[in-house]
Amino acid sequence: MIGRRFGFCFFGILILAGCSSHPPQQPSTGVAYAGPQILNLRKDLASKSAPVGTVKHAERLEVLETRRRFVKVRTAEGVEGWTDSNLLLTPQQMDDLQRLSDSTAKLPSEGAATVYEPLNMHTEPNRQSPSFFQVPEGGSVEVIGHHLSPRVAPSAPPRAAPAARKSTSSNKKTKSKESRQTAFLLPLPRLPVPPANWVAISRPRLTDLSNAGRPGAEAPAPAAMDDWNLVRMRDGKAGWVLARMLAMSIPDEVAQYAEGHRITAYVSLGDVKDGSETKHNWLWTTQSSGPPPGEFDSFRVFVWSTRRHRYETAYIERNVKGYFPVEAEARPGQKEKAFSLVLEDKDGRLYKRTYGFAGYHVRMISKVPYQLPADLPTVRASNGFDLSPPPASAGVRWSQKLLDWRHWFRSSR
Repeated sequence: MIGRRFGFCFFGILILAGCSSHPPQQPSTGVAYAGPQILNLRKDLASKSAPVGTVKHAERLEVLETRRRFVKVRTAEGVEGWTDSNLLLTPQQMDDLQRLSDSTAKLPSEGAATVYEPLNMHTEPNRQSPSFFQVPEGGSVEVIGHHLSPRVAPSAPPRAAPAARKSTSSNKKTKSKESRQTAFLLPLPRLPVPPANWVAISRPRLTDLSNAGRPGAEAPAPAAMDDWNLVRMRDGKAGWVLARMLAMSIPDEVAQYAEGHRITAYVSLGDVKDGSETKHNWLWTTQSSGPPPGEFDSFRVFVWSTRRHRYETAYIERNVKGYFPVEAEARPGQKEKAFSLVLEDKDGRLYKRTYGFAGYHVRMISKVPYQLPADLPTVRASNGFDLSPPPASAGVRWSQKLLDWRHWFRSSR
C-alpha cells in the first residue's frame, strides 16, 4: 500500500514537471564580460528601448545572439537583454587588461590629472576600441604614458548620381534636331595659318617646368592625429583616454605660466616653508601645438620665492625632443635635489640627463645613453565572443531532469 502511494506521488511529480510553464532557455554561443562600470541591458535593439536590467564591470555574461554590432546576453540571474558589442569584453581582453594593470603598477607617475566631465577609458589608444570604464566628472587619474595614433574618420556615404532632366516639350527636341541638321549644311570656317617661328614662341613647354608646378605634385596633407594618455586609477585599473580631456593638477599659481602650451608632466622638487604656508618647487614639461615628436618639447623649473611670495623660473630649456619618464631622483646625504629626463641629442640618440637643483641653481650632473623600455602589453582586438560552450549540466532545470527520469523509468519497464 505504501509502495503504491509512493508510486502515485512520484508520477504526480513527473506530471507537474511535464506541465511546467517555463520555456526552454536559449542556448549560449559564448561568454563576454561587462565593460563599463554600469552596463544597461535593453529589451530590444533600439536605444530608446526599456531597460531590463543592469550589470557591473567585469560581470560574466552569456552571449545568446548577435545582430551586426548588437549582442543579446544573459546574466547570472537569467535576465536577457541587448547591448552594444563595444561595451563588452572577451575573456582574452579581460586577461590583457589585467596584465596591463600589473605592468603599469611598476611605472612612475608623470603627475595627477583631473577630469572635468565623464571620460571613457579605452582598451587601446583608438576611438573605435571598446570602452571598459568611465572616469566620473571630477575624478582623478595618474598619467603614466603617451601615444599618438591616427584619427579614424567615419567614411562619408556615397553621393547619388544626379538624375537626368526630362524634357517636357517635344517642340524643343524638334528645334534642336533641325539646328544640328542646318549646321552640317554650312561651310567650315578657314583655319588660321600658324607663324613660321611657332616652335620657338611655344616655350616653355610642360616638360620644361619643374615638378613643383605640375598638377598633383603638392605634398599630401598630414593625417589628423589623436593624443592619448595611458592613465592609472587608484584601484590600479589602467587604460587609455584622450589627452585633451585631461587637466594636469598642478597648482594654478604655476599653471598660469603655460602660455597656451599643454602641460604633459610635472614633478615636485621639494617643499618650501613660507611663514605658515608650505609651497612646492616644481619641474614641468610642456608641449606646444601640433603633432608632438615626443612627449614634450620644453621643460622648466619653478621655485617659490620667500621674499616676493611668488613662483619664479629657475631654469628652462626649449625646442627639445623629450620622452617619459620624468622623475625626481633621490640623492641621500646631499642637500641638492635631483631630477631626470630623457632627451634626444643632436646625434639622434636618446640620453638620460640628470640635473642637480639647489635654490635657483640648476646644473646637469650626468648624461648617459638611454634605451626606451619594451612596449607595454596590449589589449588585443576581438570581434567575437567565441568560447567553448558551458558544461551540459549548467543551467538545466529540475523539471528537465524529472522528465529525463520519467523517460528512463518507462523504458526500463
